[in-house]
Amino acid sequence: MANTKSACKRIEIAERNRLRNKAYKSTVKTILKKTLLSINDLTIENLVSVRNLISLSYSKIDKAIQKGVIHANNGNSKKSFLSKFFKDKEINLKSK
Repeated sequence: MANTKSACKRIEIAERNRLRNKAYKSTVKTILKKTLLSINDLTIENLVSVRNLISLSYSKIDKAIQKGVIHANNGNSKKSFLSKFFKDKEINLKSK
């Protein structure tokens, strides 16, 4: 238990930040899962909606990086993975 008033405040702030960071991480994971599922079910009809979802996931990842929730390299890795996955599926779709 904290002995000083400032230490008590720091405990409260740390808990608040932990919950905020947890929410950002959860949002990023959820949007990544939704995006990967939509890319797997890629058709010509839903190509625009998948691109919009990828754009949304990029912005959520960038926001998490900006807030310091995830490291920049981690976020860039996630974006790169999404991009490669989408490109592969798009090439397969157009070659059919």
